[in-house]
Amino acid sequence: MHRTQIHWSIALSLVVFLAGSAAVQAAGRELKVPAPVQVHKEAVPLPERKPPAAELQQLKSAGKNEGKRLAKELFSVKKTAAALAPRAIGWYAKGCLAGGVHLADSGPVWQTMRPSRNRAWGHPKLIRLLKRLATEAKKYDGWSGLLVGDIGQPRGGPLPSGHASHQVGLDADIWLTPMPDRVLTYREREDISATTMLDKTKVAVDPKVFTDKQVALIKRAASYREVQRIFVHPAIKKALCERAGKDRRWLAKVRPLWGHHYHFHIRMFCPNGGCRVQAPVSGDDGCGKEVKNWLKEIAKSAKRPPPGPGYIPPSARRMIRMDQLPAACTAVLNSPAATAVASEAKIVTPEKASEK
Repeated sequence: MHRTQIHWSIALSLVVFLAGSAAVQAAGRELKVPAPVQVHKEAVPLPERKPPAAELQQLKSAGKNEGKRLAKELFSVKKTAAALAPRAIGWYAKGCLAGGVHLADSGPVWQTMRPSRNRAWGHPKLIRLLKRLATEAKKYDGWSGLLVGDIGQPRGGPLPSGHASHQVGLDADIWLTPMPDRVLTYREREDISATTMLDKTKVAVDPKVFTDKQVALIKRAASYREVQRIFVHPAIKKALCERAGKDRRWLAKVRPLWGHHYHFHIRMFCPNGGCRVQAPVSGDDGCGKEVKNWLKEIAKSAKRPPPGPGYIPPSARRMIRMDQLPAACTAVLNSPAATAVASEAKIVTPEKASEK
């Protein structure tokens, strides 16, 4: 009897043990799951987030994307020329200038106006042309001397205000006001206003201020073979046509254009490879239908209401980015500053200017 109980106890324990093992194995089979896919999901890179417009603007302002920045913001802060060989690059209204030269604030027969703008820089050939014009106009035409307006920035490029052109060192504005017989002070050259050549109608010149001397000055500038075009107000063009006399060959270069009633604009031919050549002028003197149509348009515009406060002038619409300029302009912009400039580059600062 005792042995029988022992056998039953052993058998029962064995049954319990086997049943427990089966249960565990069954449980193990139920707990098996596929490999954890979450680990693989975390390893896959997420798509790149595009920054909002405000953040993009901050990146541009910080200079992290220089190619998208407005070129005028970058060129206008350069105070001296690039240490490169002289070269006009690109187009008159979309380019830059390497190896620019500064026209001295005053010389024997010229003075530069608005010196604080630092826009008296140009291609060396343009600077030589301006000196030649100033010298010969005084010697042969009785012109007292040139008052030189804007030429260009030290490295050319888009200007922060005003002109759409004047970017490659081949454009210059010459006032039609005769130079005084003394050296103007810095403050005078900043503040003196040029004299308009127009009368009250705005479609004709005032003969009291636009004389044969202004005619001779413009004619001399247009006669130089290096000069491609001269821009003047349509009323001035008409007056030149009336007073030109028998020699009318030079009139073809003189082109009517908006503004330009107190100065004329000289534009040189491209003197080197790398700058775009403008189409040549026709052989016609432009004194017929062309100038008449211009004057009609000027008269119409005078009757239009003035633009509202939100008006943006055409030159301000030319928001040229760095990546829209010729690639060589990036090298011009980032080039070291020229350590030595021609002797005419003596810039008079307000602190050094003597107030006479």
